[in-house]
Amino acid sequence: MTGLSDKIRAGDHRSIARLITQVENDAPEAVQTMKQIHPFTGKASVIGMTGVMGSGKSSLIYELALAYRIQNKKVGIIAIDPTSPFTGGALLGDRIRMIDLSSDEGVFIRSMGTRGMMGGLTSALYDVVEILDAAGMDIILIETVGVGQDEVDIVKIADTTLVVLIPGLGDSVQTIKAGLMEIADIFVVNKADKPGIEQTVAELESLVDLVNNPERRIPIVATSAKEKKGIEQLITQITEHQLYLKKSQRFEQRRRQRYEAELIEIIRKRLMDFIFDEKKLKTTVDCCIDQIAKKQLDPYTAADQILGKILK
Repeated sequence: MTGLSDKIRAGDHRSIARLITQVENDAPEAVQTMKQIHPFTGKASVIGMTGVMGSGKSSLIYELALAYRIQNKKVGIIAIDPTSPFTGGALLGDRIRMIDLSSDEGVFIRSMGTRGMMGGLTSALYDVVEILDAAGMDIILIETVGVGQDEVDIVKIADTTLVVLIPGLGDSVQTIKAGLMEIADIFVVNKADKPGIEQTVAELESLVDLVNNPERRIPIVATSAKEKKGIEQLITQITEHQLYLKKSQRFEQRRRQRYEAELIEIIRKRLMDFIFDEKKLKTTVDCCIDQIAKKQLDPYTAADQILGKILK
């Protein structure tokens, strides 16, 4: 596996795709490679993009990637899509919208399914970010599913989180106040060529004024991916936010938060594998489920019994 890690560090796209597939499928051989590449991670800027469905996140990421490539920066794009109930793969892969970037050796694009995970992310995302980081990507752009108000897990992994809205949503404040408002580092009002942009920006300005942060006011950037407007201003705000993180010593805090979330996810997956892969425990679980269905046992007592066997 040493050869694979070397190829990934050299930026070989086939090797990157191979390891990503392995981590998505929980292949045991991926673990050693992940251990080998970890010392070479931590350099990439991770930018997360979330918000309402239909806000043009894919188009916006496409324009951001083009702008970063003009700066000669290598870009990794992770587009997280709903999972197909038939194949388990990603539906409506955003690579279709970014086909012009696919021939650029300085860009790597991967669509991933959520595979049932809540929060708009996928459990393999932490590994994929590390893979792209070790592969020399300067910028990693993550597009979440776009499920709405509860899609806030992106803050666990991104250095900078963009919350994207569009004009014409009605009460924009109601749309974002539950959860999304709290994670936004930058508000982006996309499709600014549509009517109602002034009202949406004004509502956001009022909302931002309610947040008491004397160190930094959350900026609002109006963009139109269709007309290629506001992209440079958005990149400027992203750069300024990351400078703010480093000056305020919050950058390391965010990175520690990412590693904590990653560690907890690895432990969770391994515990689940242990429970359901071990034959004796699998038999115990099946037995408990039968008893729960017959009302002979409650789920809490069943969980205590199963965990008791693990902790012995």
